[in-house]
Amino acid sequence: MKRIWLGCAILAISVVHFFQFPGHTWLQSDTQIYAPILEHLWDPSVLGKDLIVQHPHVAFTLYDETAIALRKVTGLEFRLVLEGEQFVFRALGIWGVYLIATAMGLSDLLALLVAAVFSLGAFITGPAVVVYEYEPVPRGFAIPMVFLAIGLLAHQRFLGAALAAAVGFLMHPPSVVPFWAVYFCLAIRPSKAVGMRQRLTPLWVLAGAAMILLIASLYQDGSKAFFSRLDPHQAELQRMRASYNWISTWWKDRIAHYLILYGVTILAYWRVRKDVPQALRFFLIGLPLIGVISLPLSYVLLEKMQWAVVPEFQPGRALLFVTAFAMILGPVAAAKAVAGKHYAEAIVWLALAYLPPANRLVEWPSWNRVGVILTLSLLGTAAIWTVQSASQWSRLAATAAMAAPFFLIPAWGGMENYPALHTTEVDQLAQWARTSTPKDSVFLFPDAKEALYPGVFRVEALRAVYADWKTGGQVNFFRDLGEEWWSRWQKTMAAPFNPGLMTSYRNLGIDYVVLLGEHRIPEMTPAFANASYMVYKAP
Repeated sequence: MKRIWLGCAILAISVVHFFQFPGHTWLQSDTQIYAPILEHLWDPSVLGKDLIVQHPHVAFTLYDETAIALRKVTGLEFRLVLEGEQFVFRALGIWGVYLIATAMGLSDLLALLVAAVFSLGAFITGPAVVVYEYEPVPRGFAIPMVFLAIGLLAHQRFLGAALAAAVGFLMHPPSVVPFWAVYFCLAIRPSKAVGMRQRLTPLWVLAGAAMILLIASLYQDGSKAFFSRLDPHQAELQRMRASYNWISTWWKDRIAHYLILYGVTILAYWRVRKDVPQALRFFLIGLPLIGVISLPLSYVLLEKMQWAVVPEFQPGRALLFVTAFAMILGPVAAAKAVAGKHYAEAIVWLALAYLPPANRLVEWPSWNRVGVILTLSLLGTAAIWTVQSASQWSRLAATAAMAAPFFLIPAWGGMENYPALHTTEVDQLAQWARTSTPKDSVFLFPDAKEALYPGVFRVEALRAVYADWKTGGQVNFFRDLGEEWWSRWQKTMAAPFNPGLMTSYRNLGIDYVVLLGEHRIPEMTPAFANASYMVYKAP
């Protein structure tokens, strides 16, 4: 009965976390890259002329094979398949944090509270990564499995932890490498409590997962040579388009923020250290440390050595573990503080945990967000006290403390995690293109500039886009793609739209030109028009 109750509680947290806050999205960011690749793999007759699908970067993951297999089995579209996977992985990650909290001696109710706080997620400014990805992308599947693996290890479930971490590795190896680095240190450390054979089991599972990825990659287009270096033009292009990988472009404005958060994790660990199992200690100390070290490491390897594989691996994104463990250890430390009747201390610990999800920016939060953080901290402290005092109101108080942030942060705090990209006009445009133009048609949006709606159109219409800003994000992975994208961008997108260029677009292989209403061409009759867009067939 207890397991059923806990399962329902974790499911409830997962549902409100998935549908309310931080929520989930489709075609807002990187699914604009992955969805076209999947659609082309599913049906090679669509998007064949699009630059994105000509250079797929999924060779070293099983993300694409899994999605295609599930689509074949279920008959559902990729969006539903991927969002179903996303929900399951997120729920497993929330369960993992619950296991981490119970391993440190918290009761079930308080462990659920810790999991609920963590499930609020946080955006990591600088490296541009999210604790819980809003979209169903490989990293969003892999990171929750890291926390599940840690939770299972904390309870001495080595095989389960190995399988969880291996699944994460198969989905997105760079996200899980920090876990395996810490686990290797744990495995080789002498221990009387756990035998060597048991500790080596996860490493054998990792070797099997690596072999699977190696075999899968033989049948796909890989990326650059491992030891190649960036040439000056590549480096300049990547620094312009993918600056989040270049630490020098943002560290001065944000390093203090992350050093403070790292200090919070150290202090919180020190506060609860007596209740931390040995295996868990390695991860509570090691992963945030790797996050901090990843910054100078990335700077040296990318900006000094110009190692071309670094932008693919993106080591700076390990910085998310600093924020993540501050959000986990903060509520645990608050529970220990309440147990010692240090209520003011508990409020501070909870405030530090609620700060990342309630205030994305590094700057001091606005007063309404200060009010949200303070209210949630007081509510959380009261809930912890009622649970620890075995009050008859404990479950009600804990439930209120768990549920309130999901509604107060977006409503009162005004936190919006993503813009509204999907519009009726884009849907109408995509529907017209999908039903009224040949499958191999190529579209251009010359006045879109850095807007993201061309990427929404690409997937919904299943029609190629000649050049758009989102495609440029792939400069990290392929030199040829980067050079071709930049050439196309300079020819068609860099300068303000000029109607005189319409006659030259056909020579570039462009079939249709989509313009905003303000750029209507009076002497031409649009092939399609609605309230926002005009489509002209390239003359």
